Amino acid sequence: MSEKLVMEEQKDVPQMKNLEFIMDIPLQLTVELGRTKLLVKDVLQLNQGSVVELTKLAGEPLDVFVNSKLVARGEAVVVNDKFGIRLLDIVSPNERVDKVL
Repeated sequence: MSEKLVMEEQKDVPQMKNLEFIMDIPLQLTVELGRTKLLVKDVLQLNQGSVVELTKLAGEPLDVFVNSKLVARGEAVVVNDKFGIRLLDIVSPNERVDKVL
């Protein structure tokens, strides 16, 4: 192995060790089907069977948030009788910064 390659590998090891202490921190992952705004009177009129129209179109990718920050988009899937999400697109770091600003 070349000396340069060994030095680069050694640089990566401390970086991973520095990250190990955060690997067990829990994060909140949320998948959003859509949004809407309702008046208080409309919320009070909701009954079982009521339909609330959302802003997203059927078939449009769902947004995936980690701690309220958009990180990906995906599609709903069923895994062992539970809903899951197949990630289709990971949001670029630049796009994440644009959303925050």
